[in-house]
Amino acid sequence: MDRSTEGEGREARFASYVEHMASALGHADRRTPFRSYCVGLILPGERKSIEPIAARVEPRRVQGAHQSLHHFVANADWSQADFLRRVRTFVLPAIEKSGRISAWIVDDTGFPKKGVHSVGVARQYCGQLGKQDNCQVAVSLSAANEHASLPLAFRLYLPEDWAADSVRRARAGVPEDVVFKTKPQIALDQIKAARAEGVPEGVVLADAGYGIHTAFRTALTRMGLTYVVGIQSSARFWPPGAGPLPPKAWTGQGRPPTLMRRDPQNQPQSAAQLAKSLPADAWRDVAWREGVAKTLHSRFASLRVQPAHRDYWRSQPYPEEWLLVEWPQGESAPTKYWLSTLPADTDLATLVAAAKMRWRIERDYQELKQELGLDHYEGRGWRGFHHHMALCVAAYGFLVSERSLIPPSGDKTLLFQAPRLSPAYRRRGAADPARTPHQSVNRNHPH
Repeated sequence: MDRSTEGEGREARFASYVEHMASALGHADRRTPFRSYCVGLILPGERKSIEPIAARVEPRRVQGAHQSLHHFVANADWSQADFLRRVRTFVLPAIEKSGRISAWIVDDTGFPKKGVHSVGVARQYCGQLGKQDNCQVAVSLSAANEHASLPLAFRLYLPEDWAADSVRRARAGVPEDVVFKTKPQIALDQIKAARAEGVPEGVVLADAGYGIHTAFRTALTRMGLTYVVGIQSSARFWPPGAGPLPPKAWTGQGRPPTLMRRDPQNQPQSAAQLAKSLPADAWRDVAWREGVAKTLHSRFASLRVQPAHRDYWRSQPYPEEWLLVEWPQGESAPTKYWLSTLPADTDLATLVAAAKMRWRIERDYQELKQELGLDHYEGRGWRGFHHHMALCVAAYGFLVSERSLIPPSGDKTLLFQAPRLSPAYRRRGAADPARTPHQSVNRNHPH
């Protein structure tokens, strides 16, 4: 098939996608700004905020297009949840052509912000920067298999001081029913919603920011979901053959004791201690996928353990789980630890493959930010932030569905051609190239 014919096919599929999504937007007049915004996100460009998108898709009427898109994203009353539901009914079947959904991936991502007025901005850890700084953080849930993935839900984490500040909430348009919730609690809400809506289920994957929370893991187990989650090396467990002491013998007076016990000779061990106590033959080299230039592999070991977190307040031990440890050749100590409720007969290669599938969400975030401008939204309000998130996912979802149609050696040319920008267009705040240096304002000296 030649490029012109293939291009026509892509345009037709995109038109069908727009029609599919339109029913989740309410008014029919939102179809056009949705199409324009989605195209603007997909087209190449340095910035993917509203004004540059308007200039990119409608260069002859930038101001009018900017006003229309701003209203659609920041103010129009359409449901992000309904919209994302429509995205996944279109995209997940395309993903499942390459294999069933095998994982639900929980994660969060940061959006650095210089100002303090955007909704949810606080000094907190920002993964994008690798340190604490002013940023927004959003929690997401994605469905994935080995070949593709799609975010199902995004929600801004609202720090506790923001959630309690009625003035800032009103300015940012935070809905009244939004209360403070921890990131694991937000993730659990997203998981419950996905289950209620019948999204194909998979093993839940999360990093140690979620895995260290016993309540998060316990909630997943109560829902009947299995997990592979990161933990810290300091997490404590009972090794095989060990466990807490039974309750004290009843003396015949008062209530019979029910709580388990420890004594100085009977103590749980840290994950790091357990890993270093394993014999050399417990470690195996395992490959999990093909990277860009080489097969990815490392040394791993696994053993069955019982979590020991505050089990002296329990009357029964925690059920056994898998402790998975990675100790790369040449490293002086193990580098990563996971806890998993996959079945007791699960082999090591399967444990490793499940743990390492979390790379898909990292790929999602990379493409959503670098290619589709997930972190380029410049508005300050709750509604606009979540609408921009949803529209980025919609654009990404269409690209994911298109990739499912393209063989590895297939044509990967751009889906759309950008109209030529007007020579007179200059983004707000940009320097005027027509001004000579002596006409420019010297900001180092007052006038």
